[in-house]
Amino acid sequence: MWIYEKKLQFPVNIKKRDPKMAQMIISQLGGPDGELGASNRYLHQRYAMPYDEVKALLTDIGTEEMAHAEIISAMIHQLTDGATAQELKDAGVADYYVDHTTGVYPVSAAGVPFSAAAFQSKGDPITDLVEDMAADGTTA
Repeated sequence: MWIYEKKLQFPVNIKKRDPKMAQMIISQLGGPDGELGASNRYLHQRYAMPYDEVKALLTDIGTEEMAHAEIISAMIHQLTDGATAQELKDAGVADYYVDHTTGVYPVSAAGVPFSAAAFQSKGDPITDLVEDMAADGTTA
């Protein structure tokens, strides 16, 4: 069913270093509505679903969200690759890079580390699916 290819689904090829942009994008990785929360949300909620088809769908969605996390991580890496300490300071992201240098560490734009508190898994299929819609910005 799956074919593993050692390339991103959507290749990232950023040519200009921009640590300030990386700070804004990083929330899409580890922020409250980021890809790590989304992937965990679907992959953990699947266990309470009453139908195998719905379990399979949530597994597929969760796996796709993990691929999004990989793309976001590649963007952050390319935006900071080779940045000097002064460039990081000028961009206002020196605090993050004191601990992580140019390693990709999932945080919100405000610097709050990713936490499982970013997603819900209540065990009730309706509650979980409504939570998924709210997290994705859609309505019931």
